[in-house]
Amino acid sequence: MAEKMLKVTLIRSKIGAVPRNRKIIEALGFHKLNQTKTFPDNDGTRGALRKIAPYVKVEEA
Repeated sequence: MAEKMLKVTLIRSKIGAVPRNRKIIEALGFHKLNQTKTFPDNDGTRGALRKIAPYVKVEEA
């Protein structure tokens, strides 16, 4: 059975972000606006995305 994936796009700049949120964005590997990455749908990923919700758009892949 295939693992569920999340398609995440960075929609706001990390320049004005709180330092803790900026570190989360960088840890997920985002470098540019409108950059899209796919991540496994698990509790760790969901928790990180919940913290940076205003900066990203999340879709099911």
